[in-house]
Amino acid sequence: MSHFRSFSALAPITRCIGRSVTIAAFPTLLLLAQSPDLPSIIQHIDANNRARYDNVLGFTVTEHYSVFRGNDQAHPSAEMTVKTTYKKGAGKTYTVLSQSGSELIQRFGLRPLLDNEKSINDPANVEKSWFTPENYQIQFKPGATQIIDGRSCIALSIVPKRKASNMIDGTLWIDAEDYANVEVEGVASRSPSVFAGTTRMMRRYTNISGYAMATHARAESNSFLLGRTVVIIDYTGYQIQLRPNP
Repeated sequence: MSHFRSFSALAPITRCIGRSVTIAAFPTLLLLAQSPDLPSIIQHIDANNRARYDNVLGFTVTEHYSVFRGNDQAHPSAEMTVKTTYKKGAGKTYTVLSQSGSELIQRFGLRPLLDNEKSINDPANVEKSWFTPENYQIQFKPGATQIIDGRSCIALSIVPKRKASNMIDGTLWIDAEDYANVEVEGVASRSPSVFAGTTRMMRRYTNISGYAMATHARAESNSFLLGRTVVIIDYTGYQIQLRPNP
C-alpha cells in the first residue's frame, strides 16, 4: 500500500483547509532528547511500513473527491465518490458510487488519478513510494515540533532520491511515541502534467486497527493554462482485514 498517490494535472495535495496545528508546549530539543537517534527512528519507520504491509491483508474505504477551480473553494467543479478495495498481493480496485459536475474533469482528471493509484499500489511498485532510506534522504527538521490531532510529533525533512509525481519534497511528521505517520506535506518532485505547474501536496493519517491509514488529503497546483486547481479527498468507513495472530 502506498503512502502517497500520483495526482493528475487536476490533482495535487498540500495542507488541510482549516488545519488546526499548534506549536508544542515543550521545546523541540526536549522532545528529541527523549527520542531515539535518527537511525533508530528510521528503523522504527521501516518496521512500521513492513508491519502494515505484512499484516493488513485487505481493506475497503469510501473516498470522496472534490475538485475546486480558481478562487471558488465553496462550490466544487466536480465530485466523485468511490469505494476502494485493497487486497494484499493484488493492489487496489475502485467502484464509482456517484459523480457530478464537469464531465471533462471527471474524464481527464479524476479517472486518471484512480488509474495512477492502481499503478502505484501494484505489488511490483508499492515499496517504491514508502518513506524509507531507499527512496528518501531523511533528516531531523529542528524547530518544527508540533501537536497534530492531539499527537506530539517529530518533524523529519524528506527529499526524494528520484523525481516522480508521487514523491514529495517536504516534511514528514511522525508520532513521537510509536513513530507512525501522522502527516506529510510538501511539493511533488515532478509535476504530474505539463499543464499542472508546481504541485503542493498533503496527507493526514490516523491510527486504525493499529496502523496508519489516510483520512484526509489535499493537492493544489497553479498553471498559466489551467489556473488554480485544488483537489480534496476524504476517507471514511474503513473496514480492515488483518492477518490472524499466530
